[in-house]
Amino acid sequence: MNYKIISKYFLIGATVVASTSSCSKFIDVNDNPNSPTDVVPKVILPTTSMAIGFTNVNYLGLTTSFLVQYSAAPAQWTAYDRYDLADQTGLSLGWNSEIYGGAVNNLRILIDKTKETSPVYSGIAKIQLAYIMGVATDLWGDVPYSEAGLGLANTLPRYDKQEDIYNGNSALGITSLFDLVKEGIADLDKTSLQKPTTDDPIYGGDIAKWKRAANSLLLKLAIQLTNVNETKARAIITEVVAGNNYINDNSLNLHVPFGTAVGNQNPTYVRDISSSFANNNMLSTQFLTLMRSMNDTLRLSKFYTKPNNTFTSFRNGSGVAAPAVANRSKPNVYIVGNTGEAPARLITNHQVQFILAEAAVRYGITGNANTYFQNGIKASMKLSGMTDAEVDAYFAGNPTIVNLAGTDAEKIKQIIIQKYISLTGNAIESYNDYRRTGYPVLEVADQSSGDDPNTIPKRFPYLSTEANTNPNQPKPRPLTNVKVWWAQ
Repeated sequence: MNYKIISKYFLIGATVVASTSSCSKFIDVNDNPNSPTDVVPKVILPTTSMAIGFTNVNYLGLTTSFLVQYSAAPAQWTAYDRYDLADQTGLSLGWNSEIYGGAVNNLRILIDKTKETSPVYSGIAKIQLAYIMGVATDLWGDVPYSEAGLGLANTLPRYDKQEDIYNGNSALGITSLFDLVKEGIADLDKTSLQKPTTDDPIYGGDIAKWKRAANSLLLKLAIQLTNVNETKARAIITEVVAGNNYINDNSLNLHVPFGTAVGNQNPTYVRDISSSFANNNMLSTQFLTLMRSMNDTLRLSKFYTKPNNTFTSFRNGSGVAAPAVANRSKPNVYIVGNTGEAPARLITNHQVQFILAEAAVRYGITGNANTYFQNGIKASMKLSGMTDAEVDAYFAGNPTIVNLAGTDAEKIKQIIIQKYISLTGNAIESYNDYRRTGYPVLEVADQSSGDDPNTIPKRFPYLSTEANTNPNQPKPRPLTNVKVWWAQ
């Protein structure tokens, strides 16, 4: 895969909607072949894929990594680390350029262009749209969804209720995220004039893998409903498990690849390792404390560096002098790669195994909860770079950690804590689990501020710039101490 081309596509595709919706149709003699007003599916798909990858690991991922205390900010990002989130540039970039400008707008175009003649493309696009809209609504609550990305057809999209985004609302014309995924799966089986190959940076056009990813997305979305609709959560998870066609091996992970060339690297590497902002994202003391309590520092060393053979951490929100740059434990190879090639891991085998473990405890789905639990730990350790011998040694030496025990509530706590560890690098998902279950137990950051200094934000604040252009944004905006619909 030529990642240079992919990165170029992301930049071009992000402007597709703007160029096609704002330009009048000129007579043919004035057509500029170097400024196309239409883009073919093989260009749009890499754009949407990379936009989703950027969304996961760029500023939205950075912010949530502070909120759930994987990382802490010794400088530069201290406002994010201390909950001062209103109108932060990074969150504006995530909303405008990555979610809506980079992904949603172009996914709508891709679906519209291909749904009749090349539905394999529209199927992948619907799966991606369900994923990215899940990210948006999970972080902000009510967001533009059913009317978003329609260009001049609707320049002031309605903010759909989060409950309607998840469950659908036929009276308002809102398709649920679950039905959107299922529509995507159905499209993958339809006759298609064009099918993606190398223009699909995720699976290279492998439809069987996309089906597994889609079913795994259904699992991810369903487990979010544990506090608000257990009946639906149980039914969806049971159906997916019965179909036995979900991600169950690390080779099947839904991830967006990055490259080693400048302009194509993982955004975390660019932002926190190689740029002028480098060294401003380091290991949180709270996470280090947890990993030591789990005797799990070998896996931690894959996640964060260990300069001079010592982990050097920082408390979230701390106002004390930061450790010397050379001594800071910073994101390591698992998160950023050696030179920026680590992928954005959207849905992984270990994540799915922990979802199934939780569902086995909560709902009694087919399969053994402890087996799922152990499979999740092993899959994470292997993906982090640990050897089989190292994994076996950990299991032999820590039987009480790797075996579920106690009440169902205690087992859920064990599962979510191990899931949290495994999701290092995908803090958006950990932030969802924390708000849904209360695990892991986290301390409020030092010197916290924002809407409520005494509460870890329960949602992202809406942007005032968006409020100024779209009167449909809820007013007054919910404060960050107001939980989203599905939260505990």
